[in-house]
Amino acid sequence: MVGMPTYVAPPGWPREVRPPDAPDWERTAVNWLLDLCPPEFRSYPVLRRHSVVLARFAVLHVEACQQAGKRGLSQARAELRDVADPDVVEAAVQTWLAEDARLLGLRRAVGLVEEALRGRRFVARL
Repeated sequence: MVGMPTYVAPPGWPREVRPPDAPDWERTAVNWLLDLCPPEFRSYPVLRRHSVVLARFAVLHVEACQQAGKRGLSQARAELRDVADPDVVEAAVQTWLAEDARLLGLRRAVGLVEEALRGRRFVARL
């Protein structure tokens, strides 16, 4: 179909956010970013009015979560061995690993949304 707009979202783009330039895409991006961040972020007018600023805050928030997860993983066995059974400690370690993987994907998604809000557009690849 000639003349039909093509909206491209790259691999790793969040499902909850419409592709850049699709109708209401920025609204879906802002809603998704606010959902990722601590609830208190909704009370800051600058974050609600400036989507690029919100995206930057979201990137830093996810990165802080990644750092906290790495710390939790590195300390899990030593900190928990005296308060939990070995199988519980191992389950905690596996939970930290799963959370690390989730946050890795989330960091990519937040970064892509930030780039798009800053004006980057993506091209479909064959």
